Amino acid sequence: MAKVKIKQTGSPIRRPQDQRKTLIGLGLNKMHRVSELEDTVEVRGMIRKVSHLVEIVE
Repeated sequence: MAKVKIKQTGSPIRRPQDQRKTLIGLGLNKMHRVSELEDTVEVRGMIRKVSHLVEIVE
C-alpha cells in the first residue's frame, strides 16, 4: 500500500482539544516533525481535519 509523509507546520497551542488529539494520532506533537503513514481513508480524513497545521511532503 502507498505511504504518505506529513510534516507538522503549525503549533497546537490555542487549538481545540480534538485537533491536538488528531495530531497525536498522526504521530505529530512537535513542530517540523515528519511522520510516514499508510495512505488510508482514515488517515486522509485526519489530515483534512488539521490541514491548516500540516503539509504533505513529497
